[in-house]
Amino acid sequence: MTHSDVPSPSVRLPLPADGVYYRACNLCEAICGLELTVKGGEVVDVRGDASDPLSKGHICPKGAMLPDLHRDPDRLKRPLRRDGTTWTEMEWEEALDYVVERLKAVQAQHGPDAVGVYQGNPSVHNSGTLLSAGGFLKALGTRNFYSATSVDQLPHHRAALEMLGHPLLLPIPDVDRTDFLLMMGANPAASNGSILTAPGLKERLKAIHGRGGRVVLLDPRRTESAAYAEHHFIRPGTDAALLLSLLHVIFAEQLEKPGRLLDFTDGLDALRAAALPYSPEAVAQQTGLDAGFIRTLARDFASASSAVAYGRIGLSTQAFGGLCQWLLNALNIVTGNFDREGGAMLPLPAFDQLMRAKKGERPLHRYASRVRGLPEFDGEFPSAALAEEMDTPGAGQIRAFISVAGNPVLSTPDGARLDRALEGLEFMVSIDPYLNETTRHADVILPPATGLETEHYDVIFHHFAVRNTARLNPAIFPVGADQRFDWQIFGGLRERLTGARGSDPAARLALGLKHGPYKLELDALKAAPHGLDFGPMKPCLPQRLLNEQGRIQLAPESFLNDLPRLDAALSTPVPAFVLIGRRQLRSNNSWMHNTPRLMRGTDRCTLMLHPDDAAKLGVAAGEQVTVTSRVGSVTVPAEVTDTLMPGVVSLPHGFGHGKRGTRLSVAQQHPGASYNDLSDPLLLDELTGNAAVSGVPVEVAKAAQRVEVEVLSAD
Repeated sequence: MTHSDVPSPSVRLPLPADGVYYRACNLCEAICGLELTVKGGEVVDVRGDASDPLSKGHICPKGAMLPDLHRDPDRLKRPLRRDGTTWTEMEWEEALDYVVERLKAVQAQHGPDAVGVYQGNPSVHNSGTLLSAGGFLKALGTRNFYSATSVDQLPHHRAALEMLGHPLLLPIPDVDRTDFLLMMGANPAASNGSILTAPGLKERLKAIHGRGGRVVLLDPRRTESAAYAEHHFIRPGTDAALLLSLLHVIFAEQLEKPGRLLDFTDGLDALRAAALPYSPEAVAQQTGLDAGFIRTLARDFASASSAVAYGRIGLSTQAFGGLCQWLLNALNIVTGNFDREGGAMLPLPAFDQLMRAKKGERPLHRYASRVRGLPEFDGEFPSAALAEEMDTPGAGQIRAFISVAGNPVLSTPDGARLDRALEGLEFMVSIDPYLNETTRHADVILPPATGLETEHYDVIFHHFAVRNTARLNPAIFPVGADQRFDWQIFGGLRERLTGARGSDPAARLALGLKHGPYKLELDALKAAPHGLDFGPMKPCLPQRLLNEQGRIQLAPESFLNDLPRLDAALSTPVPAFVLIGRRQLRSNNSWMHNTPRLMRGTDRCTLMLHPDDAAKLGVAAGEQVTVTSRVGSVTVPAEVTDTLMPGVVSLPHGFGHGKRGTRLSVAQQHPGASYNDLSDPLLLDELTGNAAVSGVPVEVAKAAQRVEVEVLSAD
């Protein structure tokens, strides 16, 4: 990138002509195609694109609100520099020069690891960032990388690496062709699918029933998805024990049928031995499930004409997330429901991130974090260690920080501690379009153009899709003369840091498509406004395996060695209350709360608790309750509901907008409380390093009533 690549301040680009435009929504993993009608320079209508081969016209409330984000008056468009509590706009060249100057100074004094980096979830929802940030971040030379991965899906990636050879070889449930879907800790009716790009999942679940199939949901809460499934409660944190018990029954009754998979699978006997102690009777009390039900479930799953087990965030964000994702894969493999229609399959995307993968490479445990000695995975440390790496003195302490498209104060464990730690940094820069609870601590904010202003291709989510499609999403609105794209920001920083120019993400995309499995030319994709369809997932093993053996590893040693930790936890007394999160269709982590139409209605930041628990506490619906964990306490309204197991309480993730110094005018009217003021950074899945933010032990009590005292003046 050269300085001449950015628009001149004197250039005024025209508004889009009236008409209909097509692009996909990039707010969540569903990547639904949209049809947008523009009139007078404004989007006047948004509906689902019926011609999109993946979403087929589906749209959710978030997609309909995409134009609201474009015209959000709180969205930043020019660099800001902070002086105390005052923010001043900067010119882009001045801002980029200043940021690199400060980063260099910190590293010159304290070493390369003195700079820490956190990348939030939207980083992988924007191809400009995904295809351009790496050059700059790598040039920093620091080991202190963190991301939302380790408070979300890291167990999926660890299981994929250990069993199949690469963190991105993630098996996807073929929901469109299965006859039996077992879901655990997943709520696709609210999430639109997660590590499962399948727009319109409600209709897809209905279709399973329509063809005579079955959907079973195991979850501590009777979620929105229960309306499309047979629901059973399971105690938080015991899912691994249940999965081992299902395998126990399958092996004991000789129901295993791996079929052709056996020709390239190792470890069947070791898995059989590992499951032996976990009979349904041995785990019934801990899981809260009847032993007879467990046996019947195992038999039904194993005997179905096609079946697939799928577990998502409720499984990954617990103390045994790694075991859960391993055992889900193992269950699918043992029953022959892996790499086959209607089972768990591997997509083949047009832009294939695995094209350049090195067979046998194992990017884990190459070094450890400074304070707790937590191992890295794929170049990142667990985000639960971020605050301690900032506020613990010593060599290698993080003294400067770069946040990219993230709000870790609300999104990572013990956010209150991180909030305090950010205040003590020598320098911080945020690449983000909002002044939020995290970026308010930055010395400089560099806001990228976003949404309808950007060209976008879903580089990651086609790796999770139930159908192989490709779609290029052109920009609809021009950027202003004072705006910059994310790739221009990262390119400008890299050029100042190293002298090397950043690459245009469009060029990288074109190259990847051309050399991908479908030999696709970028111009051909541009000529297909609704996208291109390459068909459903197809069997691809063992050819796509990337481990050194070229064989599925059914019983990796690291997972077997973690079973004693599970046994110890199962014998530990259950806390009086444990906290779980919950998804909401009209929300997206911490950053969709500034849109008026999505925030209409009653307060959504409530603590759900069972009527029996409410009665014991003397709490009525709507009354304030205080929830306390080892690290913090919050007070929120009670929502009394029998959709939860007794002893389980639920708070949504992403709220906590009551902090001073932000520019989120709508979110501040609905502040709520931050889930991560309660989550504990010491609670980890020790196997993978993922934060165990689900199943947090808490105390719950009726909040002390406030007494209003009228103060009369002496006059």
